[in-house]
Amino acid sequence: MEQVMLAPAAGLTGAEAEARRRRGEANTAVQGGSRGYAEILRTNVFSFFNLILFVIGGALLSLGRYSDALISVGLGLINAVISAAQEIRAKHKLDRLQLLDRAGVLVVRDGREVEILPDQVVRGDVIRVRPGDQIVVDGPLLDGGRLEADESLLTGESEPVVKHPGDGLRSGSLCVAGDGHQQARDVGAHSYAGRLTAAARRSTTDRTPLQRRIDFIVRLVMALTALMSGTILAQAALEGFSVLRVVQITAVLSGLVPYGLFFLIALAYTAGAVRIARTGALVQQVNAVESVSNVDVVCTDKTGTLTTGQLTCEEVVPLGGHQYNESAEALGGLAHNATSPNLTALALAAALGGPVWRVRDEVPFSSSSRWSGMVAEEGVWVLGAPDALAGRLRQPVPVGEVADRAGRGLRVLLLARPEDPEAGLRDAAGRPELPMLEPVALAVLADELRDDVVETVARFHADGVELKVLSGDDPRTVAAIATRAGIATGEPVPGRDLDDLDDPALDRVVARTSVFGRVAPEHKERIVHSLRRQGRYVAMIGDGVNDARALKQAHVGIAMRSGSPVTRDVADIVLVDDNFSALPPAQHEGRRIINGIGISLYVFLARVASQGLVILAVTMLQLGFPYSPTQVGLTMFTVGIPTMFLTFWARPTRPDPHMLRNLVRFVVPASVVTATFGTAIYTALYDMITHGFTSGRTPGRIIDEFEKYTGLQYGTDADFATAAATILAQTGLSTFFCFASFLLISFLAPYSRAFAAWTPPTGDRRPAWLVMGLMVLFSAVLCVPVLWNYFGLMGPSKPVFLVVLPALILWYGTLTLVFRFRLFDRLLGLDEPRD
Repeated sequence: MEQVMLAPAAGLTGAEAEARRRRGEANTAVQGGSRGYAEILRTNVFSFFNLILFVIGGALLSLGRYSDALISVGLGLINAVISAAQEIRAKHKLDRLQLLDRAGVLVVRDGREVEILPDQVVRGDVIRVRPGDQIVVDGPLLDGGRLEADESLLTGESEPVVKHPGDGLRSGSLCVAGDGHQQARDVGAHSYAGRLTAAARRSTTDRTPLQRRIDFIVRLVMALTALMSGTILAQAALEGFSVLRVVQITAVLSGLVPYGLFFLIALAYTAGAVRIARTGALVQQVNAVESVSNVDVVCTDKTGTLTTGQLTCEEVVPLGGHQYNESAEALGGLAHNATSPNLTALALAAALGGPVWRVRDEVPFSSSSRWSGMVAEEGVWVLGAPDALAGRLRQPVPVGEVADRAGRGLRVLLLARPEDPEAGLRDAAGRPELPMLEPVALAVLADELRDDVVETVARFHADGVELKVLSGDDPRTVAAIATRAGIATGEPVPGRDLDDLDDPALDRVVARTSVFGRVAPEHKERIVHSLRRQGRYVAMIGDGVNDARALKQAHVGIAMRSGSPVTRDVADIVLVDDNFSALPPAQHEGRRIINGIGISLYVFLARVASQGLVILAVTMLQLGFPYSPTQVGLTMFTVGIPTMFLTFWARPTRPDPHMLRNLVRFVVPASVVTATFGTAIYTALYDMITHGFTSGRTPGRIIDEFEKYTGLQYGTDADFATAAATILAQTGLSTFFCFASFLLISFLAPYSRAFAAWTPPTGDRRPAWLVMGLMVLFSAVLCVPVLWNYFGLMGPSKPVFLVVLPALILWYGTLTLVFRFRLFDRLLGLDEPRD
C-alpha cells in the first residue's frame, strides 16, 4: 500500500494549480461512456433491411407508385425511428449522470482559503472539510484530529466511519462531524466517484430472450426470402418482365420479412409500461416489460427495500429491580428532549411519552463513543451500546438478555445512570467522559419492515422466484431481518469471505446462500455476475450509489424513487412509491404482455410462411405473380388488428421456455396446409378466367368489368387475358388467406372444444368475437369500391365465392385433423408430450 505522507495545510499556489490543470490533473467530470448520436442514428435508420426498403421505395417512387412505396417502406421507417428515439433517450439519461454535486468547496491557494467549483480542484490541492460538506476527491485526511464520514451512499453501511489523520477520504461520501483538511490525491475519472460514474454510464442494456428469438427468426426469413427473390427475379428477367414488375415483385418479397414484429413489440412494450405504471412501477427501459417477466431470482438491499430505514421500539426490559414506568419515563425524556434527535430517539419518542426536562448539559451520540447522555435537573441519564458502557459498570448486564435479542437482529441499547447522582458527563477539559454507572433497563429496537414485504416475499416464492439479500450491514442483522420477511437465510456470508474466491468457488457459495452482509459494490457486482453465469435471470433492487454497478449488470435494474439520482437514472424500473409489493403485479403484467406477443408471433409467422410458399408454388407453375404491393396492406386485418387485441387479452402465465420448438410445431403444418389450399384456389381461378377469355364465350358485361379493372382492351391488348386472370386469382387468394387467418386465431385461443385441436379451450369469448368482427370488417372491404380498389382487389365475384367457401371448409377440417393427431409432429420427430 502506498505510504501516505502527511503535510501541513499549505496548499498550492495559483500558478501551480493552473499548470496541473493544463496537464489534465483537474477534477473534471466524467464524460461520455455511451454511443454517440451519429452512431445511434446510423445503426438504427441505415440497417441492412432498411437499406433494402429504401432502394425498393426509391424505385417505386421514380415509377410513380406512391401508395406501393408507402406500404413497402413505411413500417421499416417507423421501427427505425422508435428504436433510435429510445436509445437516444437512454443515452441522454446516462450522459447526465453525476455522483458529485456542484456545491462550492474551500481549497487553500496562495496561503488562503478560496471557494471554487469541484471541477476546478487539481491533484495536490488542500481542501477544507467541514460538517455537511461532500467529499469531491480521494485523498488522506491531513489534520483536524477526528472526522466522521457518512459513506452509506458508497458502501451501504449505515453508521458513520471515524477518520483520523492519515486515513483516506473517498469522493462521494459526506462529512457529518469534525473538521480538517484533505489532500487531493485521485481526481476526476481516477477518483472513486469518477470510477463509479463511468461504470454507471456504460450502456449495458441486454437484449431479452424474446428479442433474441425474433432477431433469429427475422434473419432466417430474410435469408430464405433473399434466396427466393433471386430465383424469381432471375425468372422474371428471362421472361422479359418490365422494370415496374420487377420492382413490385421485390417489394412484395421484402414484405414477407416479419419486420412488423419489431413494431408490434415496441407497441406491446409501451402498452405494458403504461399498465405496469398503474401498479407503482415506472418502466424506463421499454424491454424491461419483458425482462421482469423472466426473472427467477431477485437480489435486494435491506435498508430502503425490505425495511423503511426507520426504527421501532420493540420492548423495554427493566434490570436490577428497576420498574418499567421509571425506565420508560427516562427513555422518553431522553428522546423528547434531545436537541438533534437521531433515528433511535425518534423511535423511542414515537413509542414512549416523555416529560419536558430542564436540561443543563447534553452529550450527543457519536459513532466513535457509541453513547449519548443528558444532564437535567430531573436526573442524569446515559443511553448507549451495552459493550460501550460495560467498562463503567460495576454490575454487569446479563449476557443472555443481550445476546438472544441481538441474535434475532434486534438493536439493544442500555439505559444507565451514574452511581453518584451529582456526577456529570464531562471531564475537567470539557470532553465527554463517563462516570461509574448503574444499569437501569434495556431498550430493544427493530428495523421497521416495509408494508406488505412478508406478503410480497410469499408471492415471489409462489411464482418460483428466489430472493437474495445483499447489504452493507452486519450479516447476522441482515439474516434476522430476512427471516422476519419470510426469506430462508441459511448461513449468512460476510463480503470479506468472497474476496479470495475464484469464479467456480463463488458460484457454489452464491447458489447455496441467500444473505450476504458487509458487502461492497464490487461484491454485489460479482454476485450478480455469478448468478448470470449459472443461467439465472436476475433482477437487482437498490437505492444507493453502492447498488448502481450491480443494477447495471443485472438483467433488470430496479431502483427506489427515494434512492440516489444516479441509481434511479441507471435503473430499468423505478418503484415510484418505494413499495416492494409493486414488483409481483408488474411481473404478472409483463408475463401477460409477453405471452400476447408470443401468440402474435404464431400469427405473423404462419402468414409469412404461407405467403412465401404460395409465391414459390405459383411462380413455379408460371401463373404470374400472386400478390401486388397494395395487397400486402391486408396484413392489417390478418395480423395487425388481431395481434393487438390478443396481446392485451393474454394470460399472465410464465413465458414458454420452448417457444421456438412450439412455433415450428404450429407454423409448419398451418403454413403448408394453408399454402396448399391457397395455391389450388389461385390455380383454379386463374385457369377458369384464362380458359373463358380464350374460348370466346365470355359475356360482354364481364368483359367490360375486367377492362375496367385491368385498364386493358379485350381483343386489342395481348396481355388482357393474363391480367384479368391474375387479378381475379389474386382476389380469391387474398380472400381465402384473410378468412383462414381469422379462423387460425380460433386454433390459438379456442373458446370451445370445436377449435381446441392445437391447445385446450380458454373459456374466453373475446377471441371468438374478434374473429367474427374481422370477418364482417373484411366482407365490408369487398363490398365498398373505394376499399377494394385501394387494396388492388375486385368487387364481389361469384366465381370467387364458389371456390373459396368450399376450400375454407375443407381447409378447416384438414388442419383440425393435422393438429389433433399431431401428424406433422410425428413427421418432424417432435411428438414428445407437450409441456
